[in-house]
Amino acid sequence: MPPRRADWSRPRYMATVIAVANQKGGVGKTTTTANLGAALALRGRRVLLVDLDPQGNLTSAFGLEKNVQQTVAESLLDRRVPLPVLRVSNGLSEAPDCLAVVPATVELAATEAQLINKLGRELRLRDQLLALEDAYDYVMIDTPPSLGTLTINALVAATRVIIPTEARFFSLQGLQKLEESIEEILYLNPRLEVLGILLSKFDRRLKEERQVADYLRRRWHVSVFSTEVGTNSKILEAGSAGTSVFHYAGAEKAVETYLALADEVLTRA
Repeated sequence: MPPRRADWSRPRYMATVIAVANQKGGVGKTTTTANLGAALALRGRRVLLVDLDPQGNLTSAFGLEKNVQQTVAESLLDRRVPLPVLRVSNGLSEAPDCLAVVPATVELAATEAQLINKLGRELRLRDQLLALEDAYDYVMIDTPPSLGTLTINALVAATRVIIPTEARFFSLQGLQKLEESIEEILYLNPRLEVLGILLSKFDRRLKEERQVADYLRRRWHVSVFSTEVGTNSKILEAGSAGTSVFHYAGAEKAVETYLALADEVLTRA
């Protein structure tokens, strides 16, 4: 009997793994990952957030940068090194032990270059997450503003993708390119599905943004979340303060937005 072929494309996750991806920078990937993750935790789900951006903004968004001793970089380069997990309690007293972060620092940029010569480089994150499959209900991965090896790792590891985007006409071309990349990723990860497009930094007062939102909802073949994340200064202020909107004064409207988004995600995944 010939030996069985290794199954490279069928991870056995218990958790729903969501990559938050868009090759364009400044569209709210980190903000979405941090605040949606916190909202899901407040809804009683066990959530792990993975910082896969060398800027480390997700790590900083919870004030964890001073606590980092090991990062995701070491685990990507060496399969024997488990993913480091830092617990988050900041602003989540109602959901103790429900939220954790795998941190990143700027050294992750060098790691991406080193991965080019590694066997199975696209599978590194997926394989590491398998060791945590029973510990979480949701894993959310913040990705860099590119379609390089790190983002590919996120898409191969994920079962779902959320695509934050600005409602601008120039954003449509970027969406098309990302969807083409996702189609190619299906060769390695046939379970990957787009959970939805999220309108980020959305200003309904602007005609162009209303038109693009209407176009996406009527004609785009990927579902758009009903929840829209507006241009709320408190969202940016909370991230700069090293916390989520759930622990920031005056962010009540943003809290309502992300809880509504979490409820949509729970109905879809």
